[in-house]
Amino acid sequence: MQEINKKSFSQERALFDGNGLCVVDCEFDGPGESPLKQSRNVEVKNSSFRYKYPLWYSSSVRVEDTRFYELGKSGIWYTNDIEFKNVIVDAPKEFRRCRNVRLENVEFKNAQETLWTCDGVELKKVRATGDYFAMNSCNMKCDGLELEGNYFFDGGKNIEVRNSRLVSKDAFWNCENVTVYDSVIIGEYLGWNSRNLTFVNCQIESNQGLCYIDGLKLVNCTFTKTDLSFEYCTGIDAEVKGRIDSVKNPGSGIIKCDEIGQLILDPAKIDIKATEIVCPKIGERLVGTTDPWID
Repeated sequence: MQEINKKSFSQERALFDGNGLCVVDCEFDGPGESPLKQSRNVEVKNSSFRYKYPLWYSSSVRVEDTRFYELGKSGIWYTNDIEFKNVIVDAPKEFRRCRNVRLENVEFKNAQETLWTCDGVELKKVRATGDYFAMNSCNMKCDGLELEGNYFFDGGKNIEVRNSRLVSKDAFWNCENVTVYDSVIIGEYLGWNSRNLTFVNCQIESNQGLCYIDGLKLVNCTFTKTDLSFEYCTGIDAEVKGRIDSVKNPGSGIIKCDEIGQLILDPAKIDIKATEIVCPKIGERLVGTTDPWID
C-alpha cells in the first residue's frame, strides 16, 4: 500500500482513481474538488477535508480520526464498503446511495439529508443533529444512536435500533419493518403511515403518536405526554405500563395499559368492537360525535 504522509492538496481530483493508498496526516483544502473520487482500497487517517465531493464512486475505504469540514459537503456518494471510526462531520448531505456503511463513534454536526437511500448501514455510538436523517435507507442496525432533528428514517425499511435516544417530529414515517429496543423517543406524530413497527422497553413521548400504522407492537413501553394515540391503527398489539393520556379511534387489535385518561371512540369512523381495550381505569369516555377532536 502506498503511503501519502503529511501532504496538502488543493487541486481538482488530487488523488483521482487511486488504488491501495494510505493517506495519513493530510489536508485537502482549496478550490478543487473530488480529491479521492473513483478510489479503491484506501485508508485515511488523521486528515481533514475542506472541499466538496471527496469520496464519490469509491470502494473499500477506511477513515479514522479525521474531520470533514462544512465545505466538504456531499462528501460520500455512490460509495460501497466504507468504514468511519472516530470521525467528526460538519458537512450536510453526506452518504447518498452507498452500500455497506459502518460508522462508529461518529458525530454529524449538521446531519441534514445525510445517509439517504443507503443499503446495509451499521451505526454504533453515532451522534447526529439535523433534519431528514437516513431517508429511504434500508437494512440498518443502530446501537447507541443519539439523534436530534426532524423526519428521521422517513421511508426506511428493515431497521433495528437499540439503546438510543431519538428526538424528532415525524420520526419513522412511511417505514416498514422497524424494531426499536430500550430507547427513548420524543417527538410528535411518531410512526405515521408505516407498517410493522415494534417498540420494546421504550419510553415514548409523542403528541398524536403511533397513528395510521398497519401492524403495531408495543412490549413493556411507557408513555409520557402522549395523547390521541393509535388513531386508525390496525393490527395493534400494545402493552403499555402506566398511563396513556388519550386513545382515539383505534382501528383493530388489543391495547393493554394501567390507565387511559380519555378514550375517544366514534362508531361512525371505526368498528369500536374491533379493538379490545384492557384497562382497569379509564377517566373519560367519549363515544360518538361528542368528540371535540372529530372534524
